[in-house]
Amino acid sequence: MVTATTNGIEVSVEVTYQAEFSSPMQHHYVFTYKVTIQNKSSQTVQLLRRKWEIADAAETTKTVEGEGVVGQQPILEPGQSHSYVSGCNLKSGLGKMVGTYYMQKLFDGKIMEVKVPEFQLIANFFQN
Repeated sequence: MVTATTNGIEVSVEVTYQAEFSSPMQHHYVFTYKVTIQNKSSQTVQLLRRKWEIADAAETTKTVEGEGVVGQQPILEPGQSHSYVSGCNLKSGLGKMVGTYYMQKLFDGKIMEVKVPEFQLIANFFQN
């Protein structure tokens, strides 16, 4: 698990390689990742948008942007957390992701960028 904190917002990511859904012979590798966002600040925030940089050893890096996360734009009061699971397909069994959440402070409407820590996407057969 990797964790980063920006302006009191802690983001943790845990990755799982999904061997049963992957087809290495067809260059198709499936990964899921669980993200937990915890509001350790004193202000209520809402996650509005996300931006991911996805690097695959078999391809160039691609950028994925959109509203919310898995169709949601959660509001987090101080002390609250939100978790979700999403996934990524690669053409190789090696890659990495890093991202940014764009969150709004509900008190004053200001937008802040929250770092999602870089995490590795490594198929099990590459480990140890």
